[in-house]
Amino acid sequence: MEWHLAHSTDTPAGTVTWGSAGAGPPLVLAHGWPWSSVSWRRIIPALARSHTVYWYDMPGYGRSEKRPDQPTGLDMQGKVFAHMLTRWGLDRPGVVAHDFGGATTLRAHLLHGAEFDRLVLMNVVAMRPWGSAFFDHVRRHVDAFTALPPHIHEAVVRAYIDGALVTALPPEDTEALVAPWLDDAGRTSFYRQFAQADEAFTAEVEPMFGDVRRPVKILWGEADPWIPLARGRALHGLMPGSGFETLPGIGHLPQLEAPGAVLNALTGFLDG
Repeated sequence: MEWHLAHSTDTPAGTVTWGSAGAGPPLVLAHGWPWSSVSWRRIIPALARSHTVYWYDMPGYGRSEKRPDQPTGLDMQGKVFAHMLTRWGLDRPGVVAHDFGGATTLRAHLLHGAEFDRLVLMNVVAMRPWGSAFFDHVRRHVDAFTALPPHIHEAVVRAYIDGALVTALPPEDTEALVAPWLDDAGRTSFYRQFAQADEAFTAEVEPMFGDVRRPVKILWGEADPWIPLARGRALHGLMPGSGFETLPGIGHLPQLEAPGAVLNALTGFLDG
């Protein structure tokens, strides 16, 4: 029941790799940027004891297809998420979304008709403004960054990932997060994500958050260096009836920084 990517399927944005494990009600995990489905590796075994868990690397990420002309913005990721639910034959799964997996799943639900049993939004990109000063700088100079020598590019990736964390990760987790971005296709795709980022894709759905049709729990690492706790509270305010829970001392990547705390927070809500 460990993390793996044993399958692949075609989507509107290219071929994606995916895995599943366990038995029970369906549960889909949606990763964010600059992560991949490997970011769920520490909690998949426990979740698979009570659910059939599905995960995939989004187009342009992890071990999924990366190509120069590939659309990988949030508009396309929402369509691909809805596509994957259809591919898996899931009518109303539970969903746990992290980072821009939040905007991805909300767009799938609010714009593309994807239905969920319940939804967990963990340190998500969902509201404007988003993106750091570095994020904006790279977006304005994508060609220059794409041309960086490999060792400099690797240093950028490592520093960027490290900037999301409050708690240091085991070395094997860090290497698993960094590795997909280091070959030629990964380097180009890494910077493509900056180029295709557009706050219009969250602005489009922000007025619709009150229309989310199923139970929602918002879970937030209180010490997130990227998306402040206040943003999580604001999101909670736009979703009447949603639950809200914080994880003290945890940064932007709770599922790897504190997997036990995340599992404790998910228990009960997912089975309710």
